[in-house]
Amino acid sequence: MNASSYRRLATIAFIAIAFGACDSLPGRPKPADVPLRPSAITDFSQLYSENCAGCHGADGKFGPALALNSPIYLAIADDASIRRTVANGVSGTAMPPFALSAGGSLTDKQIDILVDGMRKKWVSAANPAEGAPPYASNAAGDSNRGAEIYAANCQSCHGADGKGGPAAGSIVDASYLSLVSNQYLRTITIVGRPDLHHPDWKQYPSGQPLKSNQVSDVVAWLVSKRPHVPASQL
Repeated sequence: MNASSYRRLATIAFIAIAFGACDSLPGRPKPADVPLRPSAITDFSQLYSENCAGCHGADGKFGPALALNSPIYLAIADDASIRRTVANGVSGTAMPPFALSAGGSLTDKQIDILVDGMRKKWVSAANPAEGAPPYASNAAGDSNRGAEIYAANCQSCHGADGKGGPAAGSIVDASYLSLVSNQYLRTITIVGRPDLHHPDWKQYPSGQPLKSNQVSDVVAWLVSKRPHVPASQL
């Protein structure tokens, strides 16, 4: 073997040793220490914490938005409805779209993990929503009847005009009504906010469980209080 060949072999050996030594350098991150790509995260707790907890609360409750840690909500809202809301958001409200296809940051698989995880973590073995009004309704409510139902079931907490009472705040605030959908109003009327001691459809002061058409009437009354925004300002 000539001198040139020896030098070539020596160079190759040196490079191999150098690269091998790099793997053992102090502080070099191990594969387990390298952060996952956002699209590769499949842990429910991490996905929920990073995408949902800010509005819906760290454990699905005590957040500014609807409590997801609610067996009644999870009983009346099917997977398709929850998935659609997570994926596409709710236009005109504070709920943004999370699906990549809608401009969000989550894959379809990650959205499925969130929906499935909510059920596994928070669904009750019993069915607390037996006899509850359906999650959605196409029936148009009547705001005049809604005012009567409100007076019998809601004003003791929210005040006679809905602007706040001894036990709860305003539900006719223009900013609030501008940031929530009609479906949200229907859902919270049925489900309540158990984390904030807001009754569900069968626990209102009148002592009579609300029927689907009565919920629609209350929603119509609330919607009648929503400020109208001219199309030219949208």
